[in-house]
Amino acid sequence: MSKIVDYRKLLGVTKTTELKELKSVYRNLMKELHPDKLVDFEEEQKLEAEAKSKAVIEAYHFLVSIAPETIAAALPQYTETISASTILDFSYEKQTLQLNFQDGSSYEYLDVPKALYVKLINSDTPGRFCRRHIYHEFVYRRVSKAMEA
Repeated sequence: MSKIVDYRKLLGVTKTTELKELKSVYRNLMKELHPDKLVDFEEEQKLEAEAKSKAVIEAYHFLVSIAPETIAAALPQYTETISASTILDFSYEKQTLQLNFQDGSSYEYLDVPKALYVKLINSDTPGRFCRRHIYHEFVYRRVSKAMEA
């Protein structure tokens, strides 16, 4: 969970931080780091602040996507996708498993052990394997929405 931990550390929040508080922390950080506020700084300091603000933005969006409130709001759609749509393709990189579904949606599952990914590759029925070992066992986030018919 290093990515999650790193992002929480960057924003100075904990696992129990609610979405409303996360948004407040993010806004306050962006007020401090906004490039327009750094008029009197040297170019190197501006570039450093810009890089940090980009990292804060990325961390915020990532943490919002895995927040319990976000997951709960999207649960009906997620349940429909994993129940009714076939897995078209999957990929694995740095302990992140991405599943692409027939309905056009894609989900990332975080901190999936490589050994489990190898078992998925060798599985005769990836959908059944994922129902048993992936869908409700790992922190996930939607990376693309299903296409509307």
